[in-house]
Amino acid sequence: MTDPAGFRTAPSAGALYPLEIYLALPDGAYHYLPQGHAVESVSKNDLRRDLWQAGLRQNALRQAPAIFVIAAVYERTEAKYGERAERYVHMEAGHAAQNMLLQAVALELGAVPIGAFSDDLVQAALGLPADHRPLYLIPVGHPLE
Repeated sequence: MTDPAGFRTAPSAGALYPLEIYLALPDGAYHYLPQGHAVESVSKNDLRRDLWQAGLRQNALRQAPAIFVIAAVYERTEAKYGERAERYVHMEAGHAAQNMLLQAVALELGAVPIGAFSDDLVQAALGLPADHRPLYLIPVGHPLE
């Protein structure tokens, strides 16, 4: 959040904020809560191997100490924008992912956006609610020399 009114760093159609951010670490998985800039635990297990498998066993997922997952709740935007909601949600996800990638560079970390994965396996690995649909996996870590 960048403003007391709840605005965020990525533009959102109608300020409806359909994105949900999850993080998988060695000590468990977490759901980001923008209000209060906090996280809640969704699992005490290391789910990175499950996400690697869901992500078609891509090396970046296997090697990363942290994997961010951007998911969307389309219904938040559909209520106002109807059939255009999918477009707006995808644009917002792109903006949010770019912000994460830029921050990784600023911290001298490596990160890569991954869109090739099994939606169902990502959803199952994290135990996502049915309306939280994964859009991106973003592994983050120290770049390999």
